[in-house]
Amino acid sequence: MITVTAPIWLWDEGKGRWHFLTIPPDSAVEIHLEHAATMPRRGFGSVRVEATINQVAWRTSIFPHKDGGYILPIKADVRKRAALAAGDEVTVSLDLL
Repeated sequence: MITVTAPIWLWDEGKGRWHFLTIPPDSAVEIHLEHAATMPRRGFGSVRVEATINQVAWRTSIFPHKDGGYILPIKADVRKRAALAAGDEVTVSLDLL
């Protein structure tokens, strides 16, 4: 399990608004090593995870970020159930699937 504390940020360009949490490069090394050893490579370098914030768990994928980390999308249903908004600093636990 990998645990990260970071703020939720909003991407608001084009036709939609998306909420993300950035997983920093130091945690990305651990993800990459564990994932590369056990899982086949997926599209866009994504990694399937089960994420948990405020006792709300969901399955999704994390995606490589240009800084060497990953980004975790946080969908509206999760934000609603966990009472989250852009700018909130949260702790997320990630289990690689």
